[in-house]
Amino acid sequence: MDLVTPGFGLIFWTTLTFLFLVFILGKFAWKPILKTVKEREQGIADSLAAAEKAREEMKNLQSDHEKLVREAKNERDEILKEAKETRDRVVADAQNAAKEEALAIMKKANEDIKREQEQAFKELKKEIAEIAIQAATRILKSELSDVNKQQEVVDAYLKESKFN
Repeated sequence: MDLVTPGFGLIFWTTLTFLFLVFILGKFAWKPILKTVKEREQGIADSLAAAEKAREEMKNLQSDHEKLVREAKNERDEILKEAKETRDRVVADAQNAAKEEALAIMKKANEDIKREQEQAFKELKKEIAEIAIQAATRILKSELSDVNKQQEVVDAYLKESKFN
């Protein structure tokens, strides 16, 4: 059993070496190691905070993006609505203008027709009067060629007309 049980000297020197190593490590290595671990811990915490901040900014940007998209859609719909209203108004105005122009053309045509009818009636009356005068002239010439007939016509005219 001597192999399994250590001797007093081995335990003493192992303990002394261990304590010496702990003292050296405590004096020179523990502080820089702990400082490095704390810096690493702080760096990880800062990175996590930055990641969380970036995530929040992403959410804000995404909500801003969605808001902008909604506003753009609303603006597009409003522009389309205004364009449709403008188109309808322009079409209605054009139709009204065409109707008014057609009415004006018809009115002018009717006035022209009436004026031409009146002018034709005047010309017809004038021609009828000329024909009547020519006919009366011929009749009178043939009737009044004789002096006795002239006297009879004058007497008949005097009888028909009343003097005051």
